Amino acid sequence: MTNNKIWLSSPHMGGNEQNYINEAFNTNWVAPLGPHVNGFEKDLENYLGENVQVAALSSGTAALHLALVILGVTRGDEVICQSMTFSASANPIVYQGATPVFIDSEPETWNMCPNHLEEAIKDRISKGKKPKAIIAVHLYGMPFKVDEITAVAKKYEIPLVEDSAESLGSTYQGKHCGTFGDISILSFNGNKIITTSGGGALVTRQSSVKEKAIFLATQARDKAPHYQHSQIGYNYRLSNICAGIGRGQMEVLDKHIVLRRKMHQFYTTLFQNWDGISVFTEASEVVFSNHWLSCIIVDERVSGFSSEKLRLHLEKDNIESRPLWKPMHLQPIFKDAPYYGSTISENLFKNGLCLPSGSNLKEAERQRITLKISELL
Repeated sequence: MTNNKIWLSSPHMGGNEQNYINEAFNTNWVAPLGPHVNGFEKDLENYLGENVQVAALSSGTAALHLALVILGVTRGDEVICQSMTFSASANPIVYQGATPVFIDSEPETWNMCPNHLEEAIKDRISKGKKPKAIIAVHLYGMPFKVDEITAVAKKYEIPLVEDSAESLGSTYQGKHCGTFGDISILSFNGNKIITTSGGGALVTRQSSVKEKAIFLATQARDKAPHYQHSQIGYNYRLSNICAGIGRGQMEVLDKHIVLRRKMHQFYTTLFQNWDGISVFTEASEVVFSNHWLSCIIVDERVSGFSSEKLRLHLEKDNIESRPLWKPMHLQPIFKDAPYYGSTISENLFKNGLCLPSGSNLKEAERQRITLKISELL
């Protein structure tokens, strides 16, 4: 008999989500507007602090797209983007007809390297192509080098779009990820630390930017008694029902962070006596990661097996794991895009593995994971 699936990161309900959904049905608020949308936005604003304003949208990708639209990115422009990330960080650049310029990682946070970032900006400017924006990502919940990245962005007066899709609840110097960019984005996809089924948010400190995002997200309808449109809009607003799920999830967000970090500690303990395997963790006390996914690097020369062999070994017992993000500059669709860096992200992809990290994993499932990994070790 096949064992039940242990997922990499599955949705984890807290209990009150159904009550919010029932309220939406009972009051007939089933459209992409309503009290739960407003309430969810307020919940997020209160959680993040820093006087931010939030526009709830249909996905993190939609939030990134609107960020670029609001920043005036158009055909022929260039936008700098972290190479090691999910494709949703880069795709909206192409939606706008712009060209992505990819930057390698640095080894401490696995995120955008500040040195290669500045190198790229200088080179693009020398070619007459000053980048229109920078998209930096907090990978797997690990904050990027905020001080260094923001300093470079300010030095060259380039807006910073902070991709916090994986890092809700993570902090840098006590401040929440999602509050460092000129515009920031969040994701509530089904595999994230909290979910609205599908959903995302745009975060800003400017009320005008929030209003613009909502305007564009609701088909850019002009103020008129009839349907009139003076610019292109999008169907990107979050529904009241999904926002209700989000309101219930916000009630258990801190609990989920504790449980994700507990999974990280589980792997730290599991691998502490095994040479050739390192667990991805914070490199500094000023960094606090939600450890959305727990990741390891396998040195095959020391461990005697590769990360892929470990993945396949776990798969035989119906335990899901996944290679780290394949860098964008190695993706077929972006093979001709400019790239600045060395082989840090490439080597991370070759040797890294994401392990089951869900906040709803039980002790019996941790024991199964321990048993299968120990077999290989």
